[in-house]
Amino acid sequence: MPLNAIPPVFVLAAYLIGSLSFAVIVSRAMKMADPRSYGSGNPGATNVLRSGRKKAAILTLLGDALKGVLIVALAKVAGLADPWLAAVAVAVTVGHMWPIFFRFQGGKGVATAAGVLLTLDWRLGLAVMAVWLLVAFSTRISSLAAILAAVAAPIACYLLLPARPAVFGAVLLIAALLVQRHKQNLLNLLSGTEGRIGQKAKTDGGEA
Repeated sequence: MPLNAIPPVFVLAAYLIGSLSFAVIVSRAMKMADPRSYGSGNPGATNVLRSGRKKAAILTLLGDALKGVLIVALAKVAGLADPWLAAVAVAVTVGHMWPIFFRFQGGKGVATAAGVLLTLDWRLGLAVMAVWLLVAFSTRISSLAAILAAVAAPIACYLLLPARPAVFGAVLLIAALLVQRHKQNLLNLLSGTEGRIGQKAKTDGGEA
């Protein structure tokens, strides 16, 4: 394969790996209901937790995060330049949100984005995860934690990686997508109807 063909292959692979929805895969393997059929309808770890199956939620969280870790780590090992590395980071997140294998009905990208950020730069990943943990533990509202962590991500990237504009652009785009995917959550927060972490499945509300 010509060397100039390798970066686009990585971007395509990132989208396909991102399209592996572990919420659905784990639920099927454990003979659970499709996570898109209860709670917020979001195929993500928080909504899977609403089923009461903590093990399934943990496996979903790990699987979705490792997607981002795996492909970004491989891209770094392959020596991809920052513009292509940024494209890979965005592609795996987009794949999670709009997976080709699951009729483009994906999750909101929080765990996958966390894996991406942690692998792009561990300081960036830990800073954003610290924001999520602080908000999540103090409010027990996953979506609020995700939104505030998304807002913090480009700020942290700008401060920690000032000489990497392509990476900053990718982080900014990922953050914007995360906030957009939480639009209904924002409305629920304003109306006081947003669900909390660990709350049993119901038909209203949305999750991260």
